[in-house]
Amino acid sequence: MAGYGLCKIRKNMKMNKYISLAVLLLLAGCGQSGIEEGANTSLEQKQYNWRLVTAWPKNYPGLGMAPERIADLVEEMSNGQMKITVYGAGEQVPAFGVFDAVSSGSHQMGHSGGYFWKGKVPAAQFFTGVPFGLTADEINAWTNRGGGLELWREIYEPFNIYPIPAGNTGTQMFGWFNKEINSLEDIKGLKMRIPGIGGEVLKRAGGIPVTLPGGELFTALQTGVIDATEWVGPYNDLTFGFQQTAKYYYYPGWHEPGSMLELLINKDAWDTLPKHLQVIIETASKAVNQDILDEYTARNNKALRELVDVHGVELRRLPDDVITEFKIIANDILEENAAEDETVNKVYQSYLKFKNEVSEYHKVSEDAFVEARSN
Repeated sequence: MAGYGLCKIRKNMKMNKYISLAVLLLLAGCGQSGIEEGANTSLEQKQYNWRLVTAWPKNYPGLGMAPERIADLVEEMSNGQMKITVYGAGEQVPAFGVFDAVSSGSHQMGHSGGYFWKGKVPAAQFFTGVPFGLTADEINAWTNRGGGLELWREIYEPFNIYPIPAGNTGTQMFGWFNKEINSLEDIKGLKMRIPGIGGEVLKRAGGIPVTLPGGELFTALQTGVIDATEWVGPYNDLTFGFQQTAKYYYYPGWHEPGSMLELLINKDAWDTLPKHLQVIIETASKAVNQDILDEYTARNNKALRELVDVHGVELRRLPDDVITEFKIIANDILEENAAEDETVNKVYQSYLKFKNEVSEYHKVSEDAFVEARSN
């Protein structure tokens, strides 16, 4: 019996050895299969190649580089899963065709300024800039933390577009003139390139607003098609060479106190993206939104000094009575537009409430500090 028991024990031990070996081999096979499966998933990861059209000349400083930087960041952060090819104005669609191209889905993305679409979406102007409105920091705060972004996406939704803030030029200059502006009489009959509500203000003051894309401005001013033009500020204006065609450079930029740029995304295309790519695009856009403002803040003063000291441009301030009249006209237009359009009124009330509240605070913060620093 003892011998039989010992044999049974040895037999069981041998069997357990075989079972253990089989389990190890099975686990090894599962592990290898898991590795291969993971590797295949990585290799088969869907790639996204999107096209982005802009309202700016290709690789133009500031404005034109914002979408390029977004594209670079998205590709890097997605480890190459998403690649965006950027096209300048006119390469695939006209400068003012960006909105329609994205809306229709012929292109997945666009980069522009919302006030170009006032004929389609009147309320879109608030998300670029309106006369005597929010500064760059203020419009960023209203958009991102004051309910503006939700309104922006609401008014673009019927056009199948998902907007994201994507750059800001800061306070602009009023622009370039070939004659002095000493009174409102000098505005009458003046043909000036100026978009958005700023153009409507000029018209009521007796001027003739003209809408032209940036790439056409130098020739239009040089040939007399227009008498004056606004563009952005010293950094960009110097690159276009306006100092060669106009003598007087006027400020302040009452019409665009903090112009926000927009990344437009076709909503159907956006909805097809996995969540992590949506987050990457949002994050890249937010980074570039601040980076572009930093660029203008850092570059404008040096460019202004070159315009004045090297090229002999005459820097002029608009007369106070002209500024006052422009402000009265601008407020009238905003109130009228709000009364005529329910959507405009909804956005306007949110914008106005935020502006009033932030202005009150700035009286004892930024405004007070700048005044103290200047004295």
